[in-house]
Amino acid sequence: MQARIITLNINGHSHQVALKPNVTLLAALHELGYTDVKNGCEKGDCGACAVLIDGAAMNSCLVLAWQADGATIVTAAGLGTPDQPHPLHTAFADAGAVQCGYCTPGLIISAKALLDEQPQPTERQIREALSGNLCRCTGYDQIVRAVAHLAAEDAAGAEKSGLN
Repeated sequence: MQARIITLNINGHSHQVALKPNVTLLAALHELGYTDVKNGCEKGDCGACAVLIDGAAMNSCLVLAWQADGATIVTAAGLGTPDQPHPLHTAFADAGAVQCGYCTPGLIISAKALLDEQPQPTERQIREALSGNLCRCTGYDQIVRAVAHLAAEDAAGAEKSGLN
């Protein structure tokens, strides 16, 4: 198979890369140094490799890199910085939703996609949105609580500012 040049737009940075057609987006991200995207199962079962592709949460192990050519890709690390973390990063930390941390980037991506689509989700919607992500440490309650708390804070903030 011959390599093909594609453009991957990741966390605001554009990368021109020559990749064979069978290279997954997960492998390409790792080659480019985006190691916050975790390699869990390579079958789409665990969600550890989830990224946003044009705003939709996708398991990068199931996407061939060329399928993301020209798309906007955001990893969990691309949502904020250590000095200015994304509110989801803070909510997860505050709720104790992080233990070993391996699943956390994928969970944050899934939560971000949910909140972008449904800013005030029910607990059922949160659990459904996170159902593609496996976590063996936390038992999910803290994770659901983190997302619900952030959604409630955002709703309260919107109400106070008259945006609701």
